[in-house]
Amino acid sequence: MATNPYDSVGKAVQTQANKALSQLQNGAQASVQQFVGDKLNTGMGFIDSAIKNVTSEVFNALGFAKLARSINLPSSETGKVDSKVASGFESTTRGSDWRVKLSIPASPQNMNANLLAPLQKTGGLCFPITPTIIISHSANYNTLQPVHTNYPFQIYENSQADDIVITGEFPVENAEDAKYWIAAIQYLRSVTKMFYGESSADAGSPPPVVRLNGYGDYIFNNVPVVIANFTVDLPADVDYIAANLDGKDVEGATSWVPTNSQISVTLKPTFSRRRTSEFNLQKFVDGEYISSGEGFI
Repeated sequence: MATNPYDSVGKAVQTQANKALSQLQNGAQASVQQFVGDKLNTGMGFIDSAIKNVTSEVFNALGFAKLARSINLPSSETGKVDSKVASGFESTTRGSDWRVKLSIPASPQNMNANLLAPLQKTGGLCFPITPTIIISHSANYNTLQPVHTNYPFQIYENSQADDIVITGEFPVENAEDAKYWIAAIQYLRSVTKMFYGESSADAGSPPPVVRLNGYGDYIFNNVPVVIANFTVDLPADVDYIAANLDGKDVEGATSWVPTNSQISVTLKPTFSRRRTSEFNLQKFVDGEYISSGEGFI
Protein backbone atom coordinates (compact mmCIF):
# COMPACT_ATOMS: atom_id res chain seq x y z
CA MET A 1 0.00 0.00 0.00
CA ALA A 2 1.21 3.44 -0.77
CA THR A 3 1.94 5.63 2.24
CA ASN A 4 1.38 9.32 2.60
CA PRO A 5 4.74 11.05 3.10
CA TYR A 6 3.09 13.79 5.10
CA ASP A 7 1.87 11.42 7.80
CA SER A 8 5.29 11.17 9.46
CA VAL A 9 5.70 14.91 9.29
CA GLY A 10 2.30 15.47 10.88
CA LYS A 11 3.04 13.00 13.66
CA ALA A 12 6.37 14.69 14.37
CA VAL A 13 4.77 18.11 14.53
CA GLN A 14 2.00 16.81 16.80
CA THR A 15 4.56 15.15 19.09
CA GLN A 16 6.57 18.37 19.37
CA ALA A 17 3.39 20.35 20.04
CA ASN A 18 2.28 18.01 22.80
CA LYS A 19 5.75 18.15 24.35
CA ALA A 20 5.79 21.95 24.27
CA LEU A 21 2.29 22.08 25.76
CA SER A 22 3.28 19.74 28.58
CA GLN A 23 6.39 21.79 29.37
CA LEU A 24 4.31 24.97 29.37
CA GLN A 25 1.76 23.48 31.76
CA ASN A 26 4.43 22.12 34.10
CA GLY A 27 6.25 25.44 34.09
CA ALA A 28 3.09 27.36 34.79
CA GLN A 29 2.17 25.04 37.65
CA ALA A 30 5.64 25.36 39.18
CA SER A 31 5.50 29.13 38.83
CA VAL A 32 2.12 29.27 40.53
CA GLN A 33 3.31 27.03 43.34
CA GLN A 34 6.46 29.09 43.82
CA PHE A 35 4.46 32.32 43.68
CA VAL A 36 1.92 31.08 46.22
CA GLY A 37 4.66 29.72 48.47
CA ASP A 38 6.63 32.95 48.36
CA LYS A 39 3.56 35.06 48.96
CA LEU A 40 2.41 32.76 51.75
CA ASN A 41 5.77 33.01 53.49
CA THR A 42 5.81 36.74 52.97
CA GLY A 43 2.23 36.96 54.21
CA MET A 44 3.00 34.98 57.34
CA GLY A 45 5.94 37.25 58.05
CA PHE A 46 3.73 40.27 57.48
CA ILE A 47 1.05 38.87 59.80
CA ASP A 48 3.62 38.18 62.51
CA SER A 49 4.99 41.70 62.15
CA ALA A 50 1.48 43.15 62.17
CA ILE A 51 0.60 41.29 65.37
CA LYS A 52 3.72 42.67 67.06
CA ASN A 53 2.87 46.19 65.86
CA VAL A 54 -0.73 45.93 67.08
CA THR A 55 0.41 44.58 70.44
CA SER A 56 2.87 47.44 70.80
CA GLU A 57 0.24 50.01 69.86
CA VAL A 58 -2.43 48.66 72.23
CA PHE A 59 -0.22 48.39 75.30
CA ASN A 60 1.63 51.64 74.73
CA ALA A 61 -0.03 54.36 76.84
CA LEU A 62 0.90 57.02 74.28
CA GLY A 63 -0.19 54.95 71.28
CA PHE A 64 -3.49 53.45 72.42
CA ALA A 65 -4.21 51.59 69.16
CA LYS A 66 -3.29 54.47 66.87
CA LEU A 67 -2.44 51.84 64.25
CA ALA A 68 -6.10 50.85 64.12
CA ARG A 69 -7.26 54.46 64.06
CA SER A 70 -5.00 55.26 61.10
CA ILE A 71 -6.10 52.32 58.94
CA ASN A 72 -8.24 54.49 56.66
CA LEU A 73 -5.84 57.40 56.34
CA PRO A 74 -4.73 58.20 52.76
CA SER A 75 -1.31 56.87 51.71
CA SER A 76 1.22 57.65 49.02
CA GLU A 77 0.14 54.56 47.03
CA THR A 78 -3.20 56.16 46.24
CA GLY A 79 -1.58 59.40 45.15
CA LYS A 80 -3.02 61.30 48.10
CA VAL A 81 -1.37 63.01 51.02
CA ASP A 82 0.74 60.68 53.15
CA SER A 83 0.80 62.20 56.63
CA LYS A 84 3.77 61.38 58.88
CA VAL A 85 2.23 62.98 61.98
CA ALA A 86 1.84 60.50 64.84
CA SER A 87 -1.59 60.35 66.40
CA GLY A 88 -2.10 61.02 70.10
CA PHE A 89 -4.54 62.41 72.61
CA GLU A 90 -2.33 65.03 74.21
CA SER A 91 1.02 66.54 73.34
CA THR A 92 1.90 67.57 76.88
CA THR A 93 3.43 65.29 79.48
CA ARG A 94 0.72 66.21 81.97
CA GLY A 95 -2.01 64.78 79.77
CA SER A 96 -0.24 61.69 78.48
CA ASP A 97 -1.42 59.41 81.30
CA TRP A 98 -5.23 59.43 81.22
CA ARG A 99 -5.82 56.39 83.44
CA VAL A 100 -8.32 56.69 86.29
CA LYS A 101 -6.50 57.13 89.59
CA LEU A 102 -6.88 58.46 93.11
CA SER A 103 -3.99 60.44 94.58
CA ILE A 104 -2.11 59.65 97.76
CA PRO A 105 -2.85 62.28 100.43
CA ALA A 106 -0.01 64.15 102.11
CA SER A 107 -1.19 63.13 105.57
CA PRO A 108 -0.78 60.83 107.42
CA GLN A 109 2.92 60.51 106.74
CA ASN A 110 3.00 56.70 106.62
CA MET A 111 0.77 56.73 103.51
CA ASN A 112 3.97 56.71 101.46
CA ALA A 113 5.75 53.70 102.94
CA ASN A 114 5.56 49.97 103.63
CA LEU A 115 2.23 48.51 102.56
CA LEU A 116 1.35 51.40 100.23
CA ALA A 117 4.74 51.57 98.52
CA PRO A 118 3.52 49.88 95.28
CA LEU A 119 1.08 52.75 94.69
CA GLN A 120 3.99 55.17 94.33
CA LYS A 121 4.89 53.64 90.97
CA THR A 122 1.57 54.73 89.47
CA GLY A 123 1.18 58.00 91.37
CA GLY A 124 -1.75 56.77 93.43
CA LEU A 125 -4.40 54.08 93.29
CA CYS A 126 -4.70 53.37 89.57
CA PHE A 127 -7.37 51.10 88.11
CA PRO A 128 -5.47 48.62 85.89
CA ILE A 129 -8.43 48.09 83.53
CA THR A 130 -10.70 50.86 82.27
CA PRO A 131 -13.46 51.00 84.91
CA THR A 132 -17.14 51.80 84.66
CA ILE A 133 -17.85 55.28 86.04
CA ILE A 134 -21.28 56.68 86.84
CA ILE A 135 -21.54 60.45 87.29
CA SER A 136 -24.52 62.75 87.69
CA HIS A 137 -25.21 66.41 88.39
CA SER A 138 -28.33 67.89 89.93
CA ALA A 139 -30.08 71.24 89.89
CA ASN A 140 -32.53 71.25 92.79
CA TYR A 141 -35.80 73.14 92.63
CA ASN A 142 -38.60 73.69 95.11
CA THR A 143 -42.04 73.53 93.53
CA LEU A 144 -44.48 76.31 94.44
CA GLN A 145 -48.06 75.37 93.57
CA PRO A 146 -50.54 78.24 94.16
CA VAL A 147 -54.18 77.26 94.49
CA HIS A 148 -56.39 77.45 91.40
CA THR A 149 -53.47 77.44 88.96
CA ASN A 150 -52.59 75.12 86.12
CA TYR A 151 -48.81 75.39 86.26
CA PRO A 152 -46.51 75.32 89.29
CA PHE A 153 -43.53 77.63 89.69
CA GLN A 154 -40.05 76.17 90.01
CA ILE A 155 -37.95 77.99 92.60
CA TYR A 156 -34.27 77.24 92.26
CA GLU A 157 -32.49 76.13 95.42
CA ASN A 158 -29.00 74.87 94.54
CA SER A 159 -26.87 72.75 92.27
CA GLN A 160 -24.52 69.92 93.12
CA ALA A 161 -22.18 67.35 91.69
CA ASP A 162 -23.56 64.02 92.87
CA ASP A 163 -21.64 60.97 93.99
CA ILE A 164 -19.19 59.42 91.54
CA VAL A 165 -19.26 55.62 91.49
CA ILE A 166 -16.22 53.84 90.03
CA THR A 167 -16.34 50.09 89.49
CA GLY A 168 -13.40 48.22 87.97
CA GLU A 169 -11.90 44.78 87.56
CA PHE A 170 -8.60 44.06 89.32
CA PRO A 171 -6.79 41.15 87.64
CA VAL A 172 -3.75 39.70 89.40
CA GLU A 173 -1.25 37.61 87.41
CA ASN A 174 1.84 37.50 89.61
CA ALA A 175 3.23 38.40 93.02
CA GLU A 176 3.87 42.02 92.03
CA ASP A 177 0.23 42.46 91.00
CA ALA A 178 -0.80 40.86 94.28
CA LYS A 179 1.26 43.41 96.21
CA TYR A 180 -0.46 46.20 94.30
CA TRP A 181 -3.88 44.72 95.11
CA ILE A 182 -3.02 44.60 98.82
CA ALA A 183 -1.76 48.20 98.69
CA ALA A 184 -5.00 49.29 96.99
CA ILE A 185 -7.16 47.72 99.70
CA GLN A 186 -4.97 49.15 102.48
CA TYR A 187 -5.23 52.58 100.82
CA LEU A 188 -9.04 52.44 100.69
CA ARG A 189 -9.24 51.27 104.28
CA SER A 190 -7.00 54.14 105.37
CA VAL A 191 -8.67 57.03 103.56
CA THR A 192 -12.10 56.09 104.93
CA LYS A 193 -10.97 56.51 108.55
CA MET A 194 -10.63 59.63 110.66
CA PHE A 195 -7.60 60.65 112.70
CA TYR A 196 -8.34 59.10 116.05
CA GLY A 197 -6.64 58.03 119.27
CA GLU A 198 -4.40 59.52 121.92
CA SER A 199 -1.25 58.89 119.89
CA SER A 200 -2.60 60.59 116.75
CA ALA A 201 -1.11 64.01 116.01
CA ASP A 202 -4.27 65.16 114.21
CA ALA A 203 -6.84 63.48 116.43
CA GLY A 204 -10.37 64.56 115.56
CA SER A 205 -9.66 65.38 111.91
CA PRO A 206 -11.90 63.77 109.31
CA PRO A 207 -10.63 61.38 106.62
CA PRO A 208 -8.30 63.06 104.11
CA VAL A 209 -9.35 64.60 100.80
CA VAL A 210 -7.84 62.96 97.72
CA ARG A 211 -7.75 63.97 94.06
CA LEU A 212 -9.47 62.14 91.23
CA ASN A 213 -7.88 62.21 87.77
CA GLY A 214 -8.74 60.43 84.56
CA TYR A 215 -9.59 60.74 80.86
CA GLY A 216 -7.81 64.02 80.31
CA ASP A 217 -8.23 67.67 81.17
CA TYR A 218 -11.97 68.11 80.67
CA ILE A 219 -13.28 64.95 82.35
CA PHE A 220 -11.64 64.44 85.75
CA ASN A 221 -8.85 66.92 86.30
CA ASN A 222 -7.62 67.04 89.89
CA VAL A 223 -11.15 66.79 91.33
CA PRO A 224 -11.13 66.94 95.16
CA VAL A 225 -13.13 64.04 96.58
CA VAL A 226 -13.64 62.09 99.77
CA ILE A 227 -14.19 58.35 99.65
CA ALA A 228 -17.56 57.61 101.20
CA ASN A 229 -17.68 53.89 100.53
CA PHE A 230 -15.80 51.06 98.86
CA THR A 231 -16.58 47.41 98.24
CA VAL A 232 -14.38 44.52 97.09
CA ASP A 233 -15.36 40.94 96.38
CA LEU A 234 -13.29 37.85 97.13
CA PRO A 235 -14.73 35.30 94.65
CA ALA A 236 -14.81 31.59 95.41
CA ASP A 237 -14.39 30.47 91.79
CA VAL A 238 -10.95 31.99 91.08
CA ASP A 239 -7.39 31.09 92.03
CA TYR A 240 -5.47 32.92 94.74
CA ILE A 241 -1.84 34.08 94.61
CA ALA A 242 0.45 34.40 97.62
CA ALA A 243 2.21 37.71 98.16
CA ASN A 244 4.84 38.70 100.71
CA LEU A 245 4.63 42.37 101.60
CA ASP A 246 6.58 43.58 104.62
CA GLY A 247 4.55 45.50 107.13
CA LYS A 248 5.81 47.72 109.91
CA ASP A 249 5.56 45.03 112.59
CA VAL A 250 5.67 41.76 110.66
CA GLU A 251 8.50 40.89 108.28
CA GLY A 252 7.56 38.71 105.33
CA ALA A 253 3.83 38.66 106.10
CA THR A 254 1.96 36.51 103.58
CA SER A 255 -1.43 37.27 102.11
CA TRP A 256 -3.49 35.46 99.48
CA VAL A 257 -5.00 37.58 96.71
CA PRO A 258 -7.69 36.58 94.17
CA THR A 259 -6.55 36.46 90.55
CA ASN A 260 -9.61 38.49 89.61
CA SER A 261 -11.87 40.67 91.71
CA GLN A 262 -14.01 43.76 91.44
CA ILE A 263 -13.51 46.96 93.42
CA SER A 264 -16.19 49.64 93.61
CA VAL A 265 -15.56 53.09 95.11
CA THR A 266 -18.10 55.83 95.87
CA LEU A 267 -16.67 59.36 95.82
CA LYS A 268 -18.19 62.64 96.99
CA PRO A 269 -16.86 65.80 95.27
CA THR A 270 -15.71 68.12 98.06
CA PHE A 271 -14.83 71.78 97.42
CA SER A 272 -13.71 74.26 100.04
CA ARG A 273 -15.96 77.14 101.00
CA ARG A 274 -13.36 79.72 99.94
CA ARG A 275 -12.89 78.14 96.48
CA THR A 276 -16.61 77.88 95.82
CA SER A 277 -17.11 81.53 96.83
CA GLU A 278 -14.65 82.47 94.05
CA PHE A 279 -16.43 80.34 91.43
CA ASN A 280 -17.29 82.12 88.18
CA LEU A 281 -19.71 80.42 85.80
CA GLN A 282 -18.35 82.20 82.72
CA LYS A 283 -14.82 81.03 83.50
CA PHE A 284 -16.15 77.51 84.01
CA VAL A 285 -17.94 77.57 80.65
CA ASP A 286 -14.80 78.86 78.92
CA GLY A 287 -12.67 76.14 80.52
CA GLU A 288 -10.43 78.56 82.40
CA TYR A 289 -10.37 76.38 85.52
CA ILE A 290 -8.57 73.54 83.74
CA SER A 291 -5.05 74.74 84.51
CA SER A 292 -5.87 76.16 87.96
CA GLY A 293 -6.11 72.80 89.69
CA GLU A 294 -9.41 73.68 91.35
CA GLY A 295 -11.06 70.54 89.98
CA PHE A 296 -14.48 72.05 89.35
CA ILE A 297 -16.79 69.68 87.48
